[in-house]
Amino acid sequence: MNKHWLIVIVASVFEVLWVVGLKHSYDVWTWGGTAFAIVFTFYLLLVAGRYLPVGTVYAVFVGLGTAGTVITGILFFDEPFKISKILLIILLLVGVMGLKIVTDDKKEDAE
Repeated sequence: MNKHWLIVIVASVFEVLWVVGLKHSYDVWTWGGTAFAIVFTFYLLLVAGRYLPVGTVYAVFVGLGTAGTVITGILFFDEPFKISKILLIILLLVGVMGLKIVTDDKKEDAE
């Protein structure tokens, strides 16, 4: 994995933070952290999109963010654990990994 894909993963982590922040922010500091996470997430996506195919970047970003948000809800916010949720997240992640595997990173290699 190269640094541009690592940027996409970091952006996905910050996506989870701001999605959770949208629900659980309650004062100026938590809303400020949420706003920072939103801006930083999209900055990282712009950087990664310069070097990687933007469709694949977005698909990986959304897939990882969705999985991270569901898992965070289960682990930290008492959302119900259902085996069907976990199986569907696994299916989503398999699809995202498959998309990354079949994507030609020619633009990345030229940089």
